[in-house]
Amino acid sequence: MKSSIFKKIRYWAMLNVGILMMAVGIYFFKATNNFATGGVSGLSVILAKLVPYLTQATYMLIVNVLLLLVGIIVLGRKCGLLTIFSSIMLSAETWLFEYFIPLNAPLTEYPLLELVYAVMLTGVGSAIVFKCNTSTGGTDIVALILKKFTSLNVGQALLVSDFIIAASTFFVYDVKTGLFSLLGLFAKVFVVDDILDSINMCKAFTIITTKPKEIEEYITKDLHHGATAYRAQGVYTGEDKTVIITVCHRMEALRLRKAVKAIDAHSFMIITKTSEIMGKGFRDNTV
Repeated sequence: MKSSIFKKIRYWAMLNVGILMMAVGIYFFKATNNFATGGVSGLSVILAKLVPYLTQATYMLIVNVLLLLVGIIVLGRKCGLLTIFSSIMLSAETWLFEYFIPLNAPLTEYPLLELVYAVMLTGVGSAIVFKCNTSTGGTDIVALILKKFTSLNVGQALLVSDFIIAASTFFVYDVKTGLFSLLGLFAKVFVVDDILDSINMCKAFTIITTKPKEIEEYITKDLHHGATAYRAQGVYTGEDKTVIITVCHRMEALRLRKAVKAIDAHSFMIITKTSEIMGKGFRDNTV
């Protein structure tokens, strides 16, 4: 019971930290420099310039609500409650920053430095939100709609919609802003993928040992993971051995490595990094 409550608290804490990081990156670094690197935040930067009757945060809220309504009509369940929550929270937090910490100019005189922070904060925030199996809506919904009615996959559709938004800054602002926006867009694509891989990072172990029972017991009883074992023979020594294959989370890998060496000092281990493990205890293989 306590474990379940802790997991829920950790989940909601992670989700809200991710949303907060995105809001900070958008308001303090993207909006003040007019960086439109795609997404609803980028579209809002452009709308605030073309129709300056409303603030960027207000446009974010309006566009997000409209896209969510369209998404619910066109996509149905793909626009879930978590997406609605994340989208509204991102708009609300950006509006709160705008209200309590008004900014009329960039924080520094170095736009490239601010672009780095804009990409990193929004990229890390997006990766955390994706890790929580949701998104902040926006152009994700546009991408899903494009996927439904065209031959594009989600990744391609998202890149197309974000590219159009970023490229429009050449005409709405100037060449420098346009170049920075396109640079930020392409950087964001790589940053989000790399951070997601890092967050999902696990270790795969191939253990060759003559003491399989103790190692298997440690894996199942201490780490609460399964393993696969099969008999083998050493080519050089001709000695009978057991090969144990298992996977564990990154934080557990050091414990397992130490335990194996303590149990069998002559064991042989092959440890590889992986970010795609599908099955019970890891990623749902139906996703």
